[in-house]
Amino acid sequence: MNAPPVIDVQGLVKRYGKLTAVDGLDLRVSPGSIYGLLGPDGAGKTTTLRCLVGSIGFQGGTVTVAGHDLQRETERVRALIGYMPQRFALYPDLTLDENLEFFADLYQVSRQDRAERVPRLMAFTRLAGHNQKLARQLSGGMKQKLALCTVLVHRPRVLLLDEPSTGVDPVSRHEFWDILLALKQEGVAILVTTPYMDEAEKCDRVGMMARGRLLVEGTPEELRRSFPYRVLAVTARPLFQARQILASLPAVRTAVLHGDDVHIVVQDPEQAAGEVRAQLAQRGVDVEDVQEIAAGLEDVFVHELVSRGLATPRGAKGGLAGGGH
Repeated sequence: MNAPPVIDVQGLVKRYGKLTAVDGLDLRVSPGSIYGLLGPDGAGKTTTLRCLVGSIGFQGGTVTVAGHDLQRETERVRALIGYMPQRFALYPDLTLDENLEFFADLYQVSRQDRAERVPRLMAFTRLAGHNQKLARQLSGGMKQKLALCTVLVHRPRVLLLDEPSTGVDPVSRHEFWDILLALKQEGVAILVTTPYMDEAEKCDRVGMMARGRLLVEGTPEELRRSFPYRVLAVTARPLFQARQILASLPAVRTAVLHGDDVHIVVQDPEQAAGEVRAQLAQRGVDVEDVQEIAAGLEDVFVHELVSRGLATPRGAKGGLAGGGH
């Protein structure tokens, strides 16, 4: 029998004047699982997390955390949550130990408990040995690990993380996610916003959000299987000229830059491949390769935007990087 969700959001609505930042959001996160919330700037991701932690009010819907209603039991819910916003307020002129002591005091962690937890957290995040460094002396990745330690010091059942690895180097980003996966194994329910597709692949469930609405959700595999079209990876030079030409072709629904390639979404890959080669060559673009690839989560997301009229079919741009509110 499946455990009930630790986070249960039903019909959440948040408005700022005439702007609806979150529009009827339904979202559930189970214990020992990671839910990834994807979306571009302005999608409503940050606003959603701020509603869930109780830092801002909302106009509609309900938020329940571990069976406790957020609006009726705000302080009890906050005690269950570790919240890490995009700009976390570490104290730069305090050492790692002093930062952890401050947050342990803030969360009213007993001396006995912090004596056990702090060394464990430092070892868990590979920060042991750096205890006396000032926070401002840390690398970006180490600052994020320290920030995570401070929100874990009271052993929350729920983690709300707002793009925690944005701007962090790839190695530190990988190490940060190793920590999240370990926390998942300990039964923590994690809701994380991210612009990175490789991070979304590590989530148990993914929700794709735009203009305050959850467009689609499911496991990464379910979302990929739901994609109704085919994807071709086109390697051609000059790259940007190739994308512009591809975006104009009748057979191409979207043309999105992916690294050194252009991914195009088509109905008939064989017919489209011939047209692609012919049209690019005719316009002086050197085509190195055209091959079919499996649809990725970004292909699914762009398709959802286009099919709902939230993006332009021709020349839709790839990438979800950015903060988002």
